[in-house]
Amino acid sequence: MDALDQRLVTLLRHNARRSISDLAEELGASRATIRARIEKLEAAGDILGYTVVLRSDAVEQPVRGIVLLEIRGQAADKVVSALGGYPQVSAGHTTTGRWDLIVALGTEPLADLDAVVRNMRLLPGISGSETNLLLATPLSTRARL
Repeated sequence: MDALDQRLVTLLRHNARRSISDLAEELGASRATIRARIEKLEAAGDILGYTVVLRSDAVEQPVRGIVLLEIRGQAADKVVSALGGYPQVSAGHTTTGRWDLIVALGTEPLADLDAVVRNMRLLPGISGSETNLLLATPLSTRARL
């Protein structure tokens, strides 16, 4: 993926419904070039698909945090499955190092975040945790409204 492809993907991440003409104009390339680049990225599997971003996905929760979890033994799949039932959880990532799983979550009031974290800590298989509040997001590739 060259620099033009990377710039194109960045624009598509922010709004995949932009017209080819609009993308071409912003990137300083022809419509044919941009169309060919998109088709090439799709055929190569670099672009897997397009999706709908709901307002609730794009509007930040007032209180956001990450929870770093240490998981005992072979309980990772059960913990991940249990966390999938929490509507406040927006993402989960397995990691290397001290923590086994990093969970991103968001709530309305701080008290709700506290309640969710307390419930997470009670899940069977969790042997340790650390919670960090997110203050600001100066950089993101998520869609903007």
